[in-house]
Amino acid sequence: MTSFSFEQIGTIHSPYKEKFAVPRQPGLIEDGGGELHLHAPYNQPEAVRGLEDFSHLWVMFIFHQTMEGGWRPTVRPPRLGGNTRTGVFATRSTFRPNPLGMSLVELKGIRCQGQNVILQLGSLDLVDGTPVVDIKPYLPFAESHPEARAGFAQHAPEANMPVEFLPQAEQQLEEHARQYPHLRRFITQVLGQDPRPAYRKGEAAERDYAVRLLEFNVRWRVTGSLNQVLSLDKD
Repeated sequence: MTSFSFEQIGTIHSPYKEKFAVPRQPGLIEDGGGELHLHAPYNQPEAVRGLEDFSHLWVMFIFHQTMEGGWRPTVRPPRLGGNTRTGVFATRSTFRPNPLGMSLVELKGIRCQGQNVILQLGSLDLVDGTPVVDIKPYLPFAESHPEARAGFAQHAPEANMPVEFLPQAEQQLEEHARQYPHLRRFITQVLGQDPRPAYRKGEAAERDYAVRLLEFNVRWRVTGSLNQVLSLDKD
């Protein structure tokens, strides 16, 4: 067996402060963008010269929050209800022999300010603080195959679970509307994905959940097939 070591080239800054409620793929949440901050010695404008000519990037990253759990030969994909076991190499599971992930994201801009080189990214499926080990430009002619077959994930997951903001949450939305004009849409789209564990879906009993998004601790209650946002308190 051969082992390899990788250098971290940067860190992701995203609105998702924990794994819970992170969308399963980029592009599913309209306002879920973030940034990639490059680290020294890779934070040089020369290293990203010409990158602005590409609209999308492959971001190679480390599953740093699950890597200590090791790998599993079979996993239960959420898209199959969390009950069917599938080979790890037939999934995007985080529990892999090597904790490497890849994500296709939109490149919205590049900021070079002194020693800072920051890539402004579109919708992410990465938790805040994710270590990045490489980036590569996306080549549409080579990597876009609309006719490709994708097993159990041929189409995007449904994101139609209704979301209702209760009075306290409505008041808090209004208080933060100037600084966060799209906060309602962002929370609605995140919760509309129904981020609960697969084994919790379909439960009849009411249950409260919480997740940290942006600078907020968002609390909501699942009642039947409805998400009711109780509050969004600033951290």
